[in-house]
Amino acid sequence: MIPNNLKAKWQNGEPTVNGWLSIGNAFAAEIMAEQGFDSLTIDLQHGFLGYSDAKSMLQALRASGVTPLARVPWLDPGIIMKMLDGGAYGIICPMVNRPEQAAQLVEAMRYPPLGSRSFGPTRAKISSGGNYASEANETVLAIAMIETAEAVENVDAICRTPGLDGIYIGPADLTLGVSKGALPPGFDRTEPEIVAVIKKILAAAKAAGIRAGLHCGTPEYAAKAVGWGFDMVTMSGDVAFLSGAAASNVRAVRSLLGHSTDPEAPNSSGGY
Repeated sequence: MIPNNLKAKWQNGEPTVNGWLSIGNAFAAEIMAEQGFDSLTIDLQHGFLGYSDAKSMLQALRASGVTPLARVPWLDPGIIMKMLDGGAYGIICPMVNRPEQAAQLVEAMRYPPLGSRSFGPTRAKISSGGNYASEANETVLAIAMIETAEAVENVDAICRTPGLDGIYIGPADLTLGVSKGALPPGFDRTEPEIVAVIKKILAAAKAAGIRAGLHCGTPEYAAKAVGWGFDMVTMSGDVAFLSGAAASNVRAVRSLLGHSTDPEAPNSSGGY
């Protein structure tokens, strides 16, 4: 089986940069795959795409060698197994709030005797190379999202779930949850109370010997997160890059033409 380069880099102590794919288009995915990311995550939860889109996006990522991940819509064994059969090398699962849910994620991702994944890697046995059945359990990554107040309360037990490879922080939902709606959702949190929660989650992952990822909005915050000890940082995604670059260039040309410009950039953060 073709190795999981993301997992190999983590084992070598290298922090990795992940990108986010929310546009259901193979060419957009192919463009992102050529920009130097270590991994790219196809977002089936909030992304503007479905499984049919994801299939062609996985195919578009293959030539680049980037590690393909998928965020599934929910803790649903059906779509988890289907994305793995399609060639995803890791699953990020949202709203994992309790250790039994983390155990269900692991079970759906592992073939017996380690889990209950059904065998039928229709594309994976081609795109991932030989020996898929015997090597998939050790190769694909099970990553649980910690993004609610309940998950924070249970984070130590979640991180100790046998077979779980990592956790991933969604700071927007995390902020809404732990602040009880007092703070607006968003990335790159600077509030001391939210930063403290983020570091608490990171510490729980490190104590359990698993990896930790954080969704970021800027390169500067991503670098800060790596300094804290995060193994993977997501530096925004296709929607933000497209809308941000377009807005910046339009404002620049209007300024050069002497037109009035709107000082406020459009909302390009997307839903994460």
